[in-house]
Amino acid sequence: MIRRPPRSTLFPYTTLFRSVGHRCKSLRLLNSYWVGQDSSHKYYEVILLDPFHKVIRCDPKSQWICKPVHKRRECRGLTSAGRSSRGLGKGHRYNQTKGGSRHAAWKRRNTLQLHRKR
Repeated sequence: MIRRPPRSTLFPYTTLFRSVGHRCKSLRLLNSYWVGQDSSHKYYEVILLDPFHKVIRCDPKSQWICKPVHKRRECRGLTSAGRSSRGLGKGHRYNQTKGGSRHAAWKRRNTLQLHRKR
């Protein structure tokens, strides 16, 4: 279980899970979830996997995390807590982040597209 102060940088989950990935370099962060909080800290539980374990390498459901593409997922905000802090999801509530990020959505809405044939 790890903790962080409630007020932090832009993406607090990313900085929090980056420290976990830094401490456990040989493990991959599968997911994380909120456990509880008090007046000064929030507590999260983190699920780590060993990508070189024989059981994980042979299991078809979990061997996707053994590929090198999934290294440092926590730094790129690809866990469920990271995706929610980036505002990604499905449905009408997530119109602000269509296209991957808030910046991409803003740029698409504010760019004038003049096609060749007018």
